[in-house]
Formats: sequence, structure tokens, C-alpha cells
Amino acid sequence: MLKIGLVSVSDRASSGIYQDKGIPELSSWLQKAIKGDFIIETRLIPDEQTIVEETLIELVDEHACHLILTTGGTGPAKRDITPDATMAIADKVMPGFGEQMRQISLHFVPTAILSRQVGVVRKQCLILNLPGQPKSIKETLEGVKSDDGKVLVSGIFASVPYCIQLLEGPYIETNESIVNAFRPKSAIKQ
Repeated sequence: MLKIGLVSVSDRASSGIYQDKGIPELSSWLQKAIKGDFIIETRLIPDEQTIVEETLIELVDEHACHLILTTGGTGPAKRDITPDATMAIADKVMPGFGEQMRQISLHFVPTAILSRQVGVVRKQCLILNLPGQPKSIKETLEGVKSDDGKVLVSGIFASVPYCIQLLEGPYIETNESIVNAFRPKSAIKQ
């Protein structure tokens, strides 16, 4: 069964100053977007590189997650260390994910160029750093759509099911009204 780790990286949310909005947004979006059952492991942690690294390693090595989505800590500020921690535990870098996330976000805000979001693989798990704001999370996953719902720029989740399939993980089907997963014809199960 598909196992997904959701990690919110925030000093203030992890200390109770305000309520985390990243994990609830991700969880809700995944429930709508993915057909079939899956298991979610959640973690709310501070912006501490060692803690982020340990959390990602735990979710991959001990819980065997196929996908980890992080939210928060991707900007240029001193405490924004999520990409650094992610890169430190990675086996492979998947630069296309970071490029696509910034391309999508640039349609909405010019400050998207400040984002340091990355995508990596550790063992057989895809790890993606998403933005911290719920609206931006949804935009990044779904992409840019016209007023009539036509996809103008694909969201990153369109590539996630095939990537996980290539990593020998479970076959994931999506709700096409939310996000249409792309696979080459030879990789589509009938």
C-alpha cells in the first residue's frame, strides 16, 4: 500500500504559537487527488536541520514511505533549512521538480524565484519540498489552470505516480478532475 509522509517544518507551528495549515491542506488534497487507499505519517517539526534530516531518514528507512511531501522552510531566510536537510540525506537529486515548482509559482508571485524547493530520491522514496502556504501548496501540486479548468502549466503531482512506479513503488491512480497523472503508454496498467 502507498505510504506518504507529510512533514511541516515550522518553528512557530511546532511550538504551538499558531496552528499548522500545511499538513491539513496536503492531507485534504491527497484524499481528493489519489484514487485508492494510502497511509499517511505526519510530523510537525521545528526549522532545525538535524531534526529535519532525522525525520526524513526515519520516514524513509523505518516507515518505508514511497513519497514524502514537506511544507515550509524553503526560502532564503537564515532559519529556512528544509532544502539543505533534504539534499543532505538524498541519494539522487531530481532537479526538474524544483524547476517546475518555481515555474508554477511565478505565474502567481514574482518572489517565486526566492524559493529553494528541491526534489530528491532517498532509497525508493521521492521527497519533495513544497511551499508553506495552503494556496501555494495546491497551486504547486495542480499547476496553472485557465478559468475553464484547462491545464496551462502542469502541476508537479502529474509526474509523481510515474516516478514512484519507476522507483518500484505502488501503482498510483489519480482523480483526473484534480490532477491527471502522466505515464508513457507502455507504463499504463489496464
